[in-house]
Amino acid sequence: MDASFAEAAQRAGEHLVCREGCTQCCHGAFVLSPLDTLRLQTGMGILRATDAALASEIDRRARAWIAEHAEEFPGDATTGQLGSSKLDKERFEDFANDAACPALDPTTGRCDVYQWRPMTCRVFGPPVRMGEGEEIGHCELCFTKANPAEVVDCEMTVPFELENELIEEIPSKDETVVGYALIG
Repeated sequence: MDASFAEAAQRAGEHLVCREGCTQCCHGAFVLSPLDTLRLQTGMGILRATDAALASEIDRRARAWIAEHAEEFPGDATTGQLGSSKLDKERFEDFANDAACPALDPTTGRCDVYQWRPMTCRVFGPPVRMGEGEEIGHCELCFTKANPAEVVDCEMTVPFELENELIEEIPSKDETVVGYALIG
């Protein structure tokens, strides 16, 4: 995934304006797959062992985020498991849309778990086709001066098949959001 992003970024050149400190994509809740949850929990485990102060700060922000949004959480606010009913899914559409990600350092604009970030974060920015034959999407701040052909030429290849295979190997199929995944 990192190699695919690097290749797309090289092709995009000045059209890809993503950089540390640009945080538009770091706001709003999104669904985490069980694999994303494992990534974040692995990262937090490593941080707890190597940088306890940073891990503690991320944990503090995650707990504050949960406290702020638990009342409207569309699922089990105790465990962080998202609900699967039609009503829960509808409620998620408006859930915490403007909230900063608890992994985001509000001072530096840096993602404190960048190395272990979820797939949604990994594919945001460069042009990505989310499904076969689907339209290509990209960050609205990027490619503002590119024509449609230039956008297509910079499309990032995403290994969705591998991601789905790995998810199938995980016993839990529970989905959650970043705040709950961070506190494990």
